[in-house]
Amino acid sequence: MRRVLIGLSAFGFAANASAASLDGATLSAAWGIPFVGMLLSIAVFPLVANKVWHHHYGKIAALWALAFVVPFALAFGFGTAAGVLVHAMLEEYVPFIILLASLYTVAGGICVRGNLHGSAALNTGLIALGTALASIMGTTGAAMLLIRPLLRANDNRKHVVHVVVFFIFLVANAGGSLSPLGDPPLFLGFLNGVGFFWTTIHLALPMLFICIALLAIFYALDSFYWHKREESRSAFVDPTPDSPPLGIDGKVNFALLVAIIALVLMSGIWKPNVSFDVMGTHVALQNLVRDTLLVVVLIASLVLTPKKAREGNAFDWAPIEEVAKLFAAIFITIAPVITILRAGSEGAFAGIVHAVSDSNGKPIDLAYFWATGLLSSFLDNAPTYLVFFNLAGGDANTLMTTDATTLAAISAGAVFMGANTYIGNAPNFMVKAIAESRGVRMPGFFGYLAWSCIVLLPLFAVMGWLFFQE
Repeated sequence: MRRVLIGLSAFGFAANASAASLDGATLSAAWGIPFVGMLLSIAVFPLVANKVWHHHYGKIAALWALAFVVPFALAFGFGTAAGVLVHAMLEEYVPFIILLASLYTVAGGICVRGNLHGSAALNTGLIALGTALASIMGTTGAAMLLIRPLLRANDNRKHVVHVVVFFIFLVANAGGSLSPLGDPPLFLGFLNGVGFFWTTIHLALPMLFICIALLAIFYALDSFYWHKREESRSAFVDPTPDSPPLGIDGKVNFALLVAIIALVLMSGIWKPNVSFDVMGTHVALQNLVRDTLLVVVLIASLVLTPKKAREGNAFDWAPIEEVAKLFAAIFITIAPVITILRAGSEGAFAGIVHAVSDSNGKPIDLAYFWATGLLSSFLDNAPTYLVFFNLAGGDANTLMTTDATTLAAISAGAVFMGANTYIGNAPNFMVKAIAESRGVRMPGFFGYLAWSCIVLLPLFAVMGWLFFQE
C-alpha cells in the first residue's frame, strides 16, 4: 500500500501515537469514567435540568472530553494523547458527522405540502413508507420528511399520540436496519469494515418480523380509535384544509440523495490502496474523496433548494448542531473504553466479557442482543454499538463470517431497541419536539417507556428466541 505521510514532526508529535499503540490490559477502568459521565449527562440532564442542558450542553460535553484528554496527556504524554484525539476524530467522528449532516440537509430540503386525511389505512401507509425509506435516507431523514405530513393528516383527530409513538418505533428506528445509511450504529460498523450490504442480508428477517408486527398492531389500534373513539371528530375543524394542493417542493434533493448513496457505496467498493498517515491514523483516499464530495452535496442542497421548501419544513440547524457537539465528546471519551475492550478477558472489563460469553469464551448471541439493546435504550445506540462491536473482538472480517450471528445480534439490539426510550436514538427526541410544537400532548419519559414496555419488549423477546437463541 502506498502511503503519504503527513509531516507533523515540527510540532513534536509522534506519528505512531494512537490508541492502537496502547495496551488495553494495562489501562484502568477509571479511564471509562468520562465516557460514562458523558452518556449519563445526555440521559439525565434533559430530564432534571432541561433549561441548563439546552443552553450549556456544548460546554458540558467539552468538560467531559477534557476530563479524559488532560489526565491522559499527563499520564502517557502529550504526543500519545494527541494521537488518540486525532484517531477519534479522523477515523470515526468526521465521517460520521459529515454523512449525518448531508442526509439531514438533503432530507430537510424535501417538503411534502398539502393535506391528507388520517384514516387508519392512510396512517399505516405513511408509516410503512417512512419505514421503507429509513434505510435509504436514514432514520433522521425519513422522520423529518414524513412527520409533518403525518401530523397535518391527523390534526383534526382527537387521539394522535399513538400515531407519533409508532412512527418513532418504526420510522425513527426499526426502518433503518438494512444499510449503513439507515442508522448511525450501522454506519459506525461500516467505517470499521462491515460490508455495505451485510446488514441488508443478515437483518432482513428480523426487520421484517418487527416491522410487520408493529404495523399490524398499529393498524388495529388506529382502527379502534378511528371507528370507536373519534365520536367527536365531526365537530373538529381541520386547521389545515386542502390548500395548497398536494405536492413536493425541493425535488432536486432526490437527485442529491442518490448522490449520497452512490458516494457511500463508492467508498466501500473502490480500493485504490492509497492512504494518508496522520499521527498513526490512516485516512484512506476513498474515504477522503467520499467525505469531501458529501460536503459538496450538502452545499449544493443549500444552494439549489427553493426557499419555500425549507420554510415549509421549518428547517434549522439546531438538531444537527447538538448531535455534532455531543458526539465529538462521545468519540473522544470512548477511545480508552474501546482499547480496554479489545484486551478482552485480560482487560479491566473482563466481567462484561464473561457475561456475554460461555465457559469456552464463545459469544452468547442472545446475551449480546439484550445487553446491546438495553444499554442502547438508556444511553445512545451509536456508541453502545461501538462498545459491543469491540467487545466481540472488533475485527470486521471475523464478525461478518465466523461470528456473523453475534454481529447480527449486536446490530439488531442497537437499532431496534434504540426505540425503547426517547434518548435511545437522536430522531426520537426530534419527532417528539415537532409533535409537541403542533399541539400533540406527548407522554413524558416514563409514559413513553410504558408504551415501549407494553408493545416492544414482548416482540423483542420473541425476536431473540427466533433469531438469536442457539
